Amino acid sequence: MPVVRSSARRWPNSTTVSGSAQRPALVLSALGSLDDRVRGLRAGGDDYLPKPFALIELVARVEALLRRPNETRDTRLIVGPLDLDLLAGTATRSGRALDLLPRELKLLDYLVRRPDRIITRSMLLRDVWGYTFEPNSNVVDVHMGRLRRKVDGEGEPQLIRNVRGQGYVFDVPV
Repeated sequence: MPVVRSSARRWPNSTTVSGSAQRPALVLSALGSLDDRVRGLRAGGDDYLPKPFALIELVARVEALLRRPNETRDTRLIVGPLDLDLLAGTATRSGRALDLLPRELKLLDYLVRRPDRIITRSMLLRDVWGYTFEPNSNVVDVHMGRLRRKVDGEGEPQLIRNVRGQGYVFDVPV
């Protein structure tokens, strides 16, 4: 449950709303001016609903907050034998350093955060390359081929696999 910390009637500069990446904070308040709403959002609220409000609106806002992707921005990811340190820009598999280019690290980060899901080329172009169109090239396939050769060493179980005609899947080791 999010908590608003404030000892004054109005939002002081030191007011904070505690929530987390896993639990969004919806501020319910009797303070409804534009300045109050802006302060509530800047204090860490993910949404702000001033009183009085209709119960159906509260329910709709909670549902909307819960629909948001629960993707945290951890800078260190450890999944099975894979260890990614995004701040240092390094990755290892079972202690073996992976010499990844920045784009390959970004691709691996994207895949690791979406385990056991088919990731299409369109998703990669949009979310990793920032393209809003589909170029007529094999840029994704080339980068994924290089990444798979670096991550999946000889004799190691395959972590990244191609799903013919659909995309790629990062298989979480059991």
